[in-house]
Amino acid sequence: MLTLYVHIPFCKARCPYCDFYLVTQREHITAFFKALTRETVARSAQLKGETIRAIHFGGGTPSMVPVHHLASWLNNLAGQCTFASDIEIALEANPEDLDSRVMAELHEAGITRLSLGVQSFTDEKLRMLGRQHSESDAQRVTMAAMQRFHSVSVDLICGVPNETHSLWVADLQTVWSLAPHHLSVYMLSVEPKTMLHKKIVRGLFAIPDDGVQASFYETAIQQALAHGYSHYEISNFCLPDHHSRYNLASWKREVYLGFGPSAHSFFLDQGREIREANVSSLSRYLASPEDAVALREELTVEERFTEQVFLSLRINSGLDVEFLRKENKLGYALSAHLEQFIEKGWMVQHKGLFYLTDKGFLFADYITEVLLFG
Repeated sequence: MLTLYVHIPFCKARCPYCDFYLVTQREHITAFFKALTRETVARSAQLKGETIRAIHFGGGTPSMVPVHHLASWLNNLAGQCTFASDIEIALEANPEDLDSRVMAELHEAGITRLSLGVQSFTDEKLRMLGRQHSESDAQRVTMAAMQRFHSVSVDLICGVPNETHSLWVADLQTVWSLAPHHLSVYMLSVEPKTMLHKKIVRGLFAIPDDGVQASFYETAIQQALAHGYSHYEISNFCLPDHHSRYNLASWKREVYLGFGPSAHSFFLDQGREIREANVSSLSRYLASPEDAVALREELTVEERFTEQVFLSLRINSGLDVEFLRKENKLGYALSAHLEQFIEKGWMVQHKGLFYLTDKGFLFADYITEVLLFG
């Protein structure tokens, strides 16, 4: 089984907090899909004989491109491999791009899952985030999507400048009333060189401190569990059987292939673990999509060990210390730290596996750093 990621790099405008690779020149959309088809054909050897379990269209904003381009690429792909009978084809979408006609076209094209970039159900936060939809747009589109697609996911951001606890709770209450199949909760990350970062440096905005953001996150966890959602990854919650297949496969270090500019791939080559990254330039990608790979590296034993520790904690699948000790000498240094984290209430041990607690999720990056580097 194989999963695929397709990076659609187009956006109408860059949000002030965003540092993903994107372009705003929509006149290149047709040329991009021609190049995407050329890249896919050029990599047919990687697809031949494979069964595709999940495809994820990310970006950028995939929902802003004409649906017939997506449908055409999917039809071309289907001629090079086999689609699983229950394949999940997910598409990231902004509420302002979706009306009943577009959603019908997406469904007809084979999209089974919508990941809605709502970010907030309050106009105050949406304005602060520079989003182009309103509170009413977000609710209307979420309800309409729930009636048409097998899975609907909603993204929320907390820790926005001037956000209060009551504002965050209002966002969550709207989510529970809509009951989407999946929820992603992200604490606002201020990335260097973004417009938001520049405004904060100039003193125009201030984001809530770490303690306030932690309280937002803990509230989300408590309420999500109370409403029947499983907390299956640091930022992700789902109702039964509605996890993101592509994301979960990536976190479990399963093979996946990425197409389009800036997309990444992970696969095995004669027992070696290989990561590749496509060029982060639309012009270079359009010029030679058959040679899009800009970086190719074989993971070392240490890198494989590091990923196993980090991802095992991230998805809370359990960190098997004894297995890691057998695989890598670095594992011998872990025991003392693990005991300290258990005493702090950040981890628990069960049947030879160590898991993060809900409180521990708040310190996941720190815990991983200590386990790996002391």
